[in-house]
Amino acid sequence: MKRDEEVRKHTLYLLRGGGAHVHFDEVIAGFPVHLRNKEAYDLPYTAWQLLEHMRIAQWDILEFSRNPEHVSPNFPEGYWPPDDGDPDEKAWNNSVQVFRAELRAMQGLAQDPDVDILAPISHGSGQTILREALLMADHNAYHLGQMIVLRRLLGCWPR
Repeated sequence: MKRDEEVRKHTLYLLRGGGAHVHFDEVIAGFPVHLRNKEAYDLPYTAWQLLEHMRIAQWDILEFSRNPEHVSPNFPEGYWPPDDGDPDEKAWNNSVQVFRAELRAMQGLAQDPDVDILAPISHGSGQTILREALLMADHNAYHLGQMIVLRRLLGCWPR
Protein backbone atom coordinates (compact mmCIF):
# COMPACT_ATOMS: atom_id res chain seq x y z
CA MET A 1 0.00 0.00 0.00
CA LYS A 2 2.89 2.37 0.71
CA ARG A 3 4.14 2.31 -2.91
CA ASP A 4 0.65 3.03 -4.22
CA GLU A 5 0.38 6.05 -1.93
CA GLU A 6 3.80 7.31 -3.03
CA VAL A 7 2.93 7.01 -6.72
CA ARG A 8 -0.31 8.90 -6.12
CA LYS A 9 1.50 11.57 -4.10
CA HIS A 10 4.09 12.17 -6.84
CA THR A 11 1.43 12.17 -9.56
CA LEU A 12 -0.64 14.77 -7.71
CA TYR A 13 2.45 16.86 -7.12
CA LEU A 14 3.10 16.94 -10.85
CA LEU A 15 -0.55 17.61 -11.78
CA ARG A 16 -0.59 20.53 -9.36
CA GLY A 17 2.39 22.17 -11.05
CA GLY A 18 5.01 21.00 -8.58
CA GLY A 19 8.74 20.83 -9.08
CA ALA A 20 10.20 22.84 -11.91
CA HIS A 21 6.76 23.58 -13.33
CA VAL A 22 4.98 26.90 -13.16
CA HIS A 23 1.39 26.79 -11.96
CA PHE A 24 -1.46 27.42 -14.40
CA ASP A 25 -2.91 30.24 -12.28
CA GLU A 26 0.43 32.04 -12.20
CA VAL A 27 0.74 31.96 -15.99
CA ILE A 28 -2.74 33.28 -16.75
CA ALA A 29 -2.99 35.77 -13.88
CA GLY A 30 -3.31 39.32 -15.10
CA PHE A 31 -3.12 38.45 -18.79
CA PRO A 32 -4.19 41.71 -20.45
CA VAL A 33 -7.52 41.39 -22.24
CA HIS A 34 -6.31 43.28 -25.31
CA LEU A 35 -3.40 40.84 -25.79
CA ARG A 36 -5.27 37.54 -25.40
CA ASN A 37 -5.86 37.12 -29.10
CA LYS A 38 -2.64 38.69 -30.36
CA GLU A 39 0.18 36.78 -32.02
CA ALA A 40 3.79 37.71 -31.31
CA TYR A 41 6.47 37.72 -33.98
CA ASP A 42 6.49 34.35 -35.75
CA LEU A 43 4.60 32.37 -33.12
CA PRO A 44 1.60 30.70 -34.78
CA TYR A 45 -0.75 30.95 -31.80
CA THR A 46 -2.36 33.39 -29.40
CA ALA A 47 -2.94 33.05 -25.66
CA TRP A 48 -6.60 32.32 -26.37
CA GLN A 49 -5.69 29.55 -28.80
CA LEU A 50 -3.23 28.03 -26.31
CA LEU A 51 -5.74 28.20 -23.46
CA GLU A 52 -8.46 26.58 -25.54
CA HIS A 53 -6.08 23.94 -26.88
CA MET A 54 -5.01 23.06 -23.35
CA ARG A 55 -8.64 22.91 -22.21
CA ILE A 56 -9.76 20.73 -25.13
CA ALA A 57 -6.82 18.31 -24.82
CA GLN A 58 -7.22 18.07 -21.06
CA TRP A 59 -10.96 17.40 -21.46
CA ASP A 60 -10.20 14.66 -23.98
CA ILE A 61 -7.66 12.99 -21.68
CA LEU A 62 -10.00 13.17 -18.70
CA GLU A 63 -13.05 11.89 -20.58
CA PHE A 64 -11.07 9.05 -22.15
CA SER A 65 -9.91 8.12 -18.65
CA ARG A 66 -13.38 7.88 -17.16
CA ASN A 67 -15.91 7.41 -19.96
CA PRO A 68 -15.89 4.33 -22.20
CA GLU A 69 -18.30 6.07 -24.59
CA HIS A 70 -16.05 9.09 -25.14
CA VAL A 71 -15.09 9.93 -28.70
CA SER A 72 -11.98 12.06 -29.15
CA PRO A 73 -11.99 15.03 -31.52
CA ASN A 74 -10.38 14.73 -34.94
CA PHE A 75 -6.65 15.31 -34.76
CA PRO A 76 -5.25 17.91 -34.99
CA GLU A 77 -8.04 20.33 -35.95
CA GLY A 78 -10.41 19.21 -33.21
CA TYR A 79 -7.90 20.17 -30.53
CA TRP A 80 -7.66 23.84 -31.48
CA PRO A 81 -10.29 26.60 -31.46
CA PRO A 82 -11.44 28.17 -34.73
CA ASP A 83 -9.18 30.96 -35.99
CA ASP A 84 -12.08 33.41 -36.01
CA GLY A 85 -12.47 33.39 -32.23
CA ASP A 86 -11.82 36.56 -30.28
CA PRO A 87 -12.80 35.84 -26.70
CA ASP A 88 -14.56 38.29 -24.50
CA GLU A 89 -13.97 38.26 -20.75
CA LYS A 90 -16.79 35.75 -20.22
CA ALA A 91 -15.37 33.24 -22.74
CA TRP A 92 -11.85 33.54 -21.30
CA ASN A 93 -13.07 33.13 -17.72
CA ASN A 94 -15.25 30.16 -18.68
CA SER A 95 -12.32 28.41 -20.35
CA VAL A 96 -10.14 29.04 -17.29
CA GLN A 97 -12.82 27.73 -14.90
CA VAL A 98 -13.47 24.59 -16.97
CA PHE A 99 -9.73 23.95 -17.23
CA ARG A 100 -9.36 24.17 -13.45
CA ALA A 101 -12.39 21.93 -12.82
CA GLU A 102 -11.18 19.23 -15.20
CA LEU A 103 -7.68 19.34 -13.75
CA ARG A 104 -9.20 18.83 -10.28
CA ALA A 105 -11.24 15.93 -11.67
CA MET A 106 -8.07 14.20 -12.90
CA GLN A 107 -6.46 14.85 -9.53
CA GLY A 108 -9.50 13.21 -7.98
CA LEU A 109 -9.02 10.10 -10.11
CA ALA A 110 -5.34 9.98 -9.24
CA GLN A 111 -5.95 10.19 -5.50
CA ASP A 112 -9.02 7.95 -5.29
CA PRO A 113 -7.94 4.77 -3.46
CA ASP A 114 -10.75 2.88 -5.22
CA VAL A 115 -9.15 3.60 -8.62
CA ASP A 116 -6.29 1.31 -9.58
CA ILE A 117 -4.12 3.84 -11.36
CA LEU A 118 -1.85 1.09 -12.73
CA ALA A 119 -4.61 -1.10 -14.20
CA PRO A 120 -5.24 -0.86 -17.93
CA ILE A 121 -8.28 1.26 -18.75
CA SER A 122 -10.94 -1.22 -19.89
CA HIS A 123 -11.78 0.60 -23.12
CA GLY A 124 -8.20 1.56 -23.97
CA SER A 125 -5.28 -0.12 -25.61
CA GLY A 126 -2.94 -0.35 -22.64
CA GLN A 127 -3.39 3.12 -21.15
CA THR A 128 -3.68 3.51 -17.37
CA ILE A 129 -4.97 6.36 -15.21
CA LEU A 130 -1.36 6.98 -14.19
CA ARG A 131 -0.25 7.26 -17.82
CA GLU A 132 -3.14 9.60 -18.65
CA ALA A 133 -2.44 11.77 -15.60
CA LEU A 134 1.23 12.04 -16.56
CA LEU A 135 0.26 12.82 -20.15
CA MET A 136 -2.01 15.60 -18.92
CA ALA A 137 0.68 17.07 -16.66
CA ASP A 138 3.26 16.90 -19.44
CA HIS A 139 0.97 18.47 -22.04
CA ASN A 140 -0.06 21.26 -19.70
CA ALA A 141 3.55 22.02 -18.72
CA TYR A 142 4.63 22.20 -22.35
CA HIS A 143 1.93 24.67 -23.32
CA LEU A 144 2.28 26.74 -20.15
CA GLY A 145 5.90 27.21 -21.18
CA GLN A 146 4.70 28.43 -24.58
CA MET A 147 2.31 30.81 -22.85
CA ILE A 148 5.19 32.29 -20.84
CA VAL A 149 7.23 32.79 -24.02
CA LEU A 150 4.23 34.47 -25.65
CA ARG A 151 3.71 36.72 -22.63
CA ARG A 152 7.39 37.71 -22.66
CA LEU A 153 7.27 38.55 -26.36
CA LEU A 154 4.10 40.58 -25.83
CA GLY A 155 5.74 42.41 -22.94
CA CYS A 156 3.23 41.28 -20.33
CA TRP A 157 5.15 38.74 -18.25
CA PRO A 158 5.64 40.24 -14.80
CA ARG A 159 9.17 38.96 -14.27
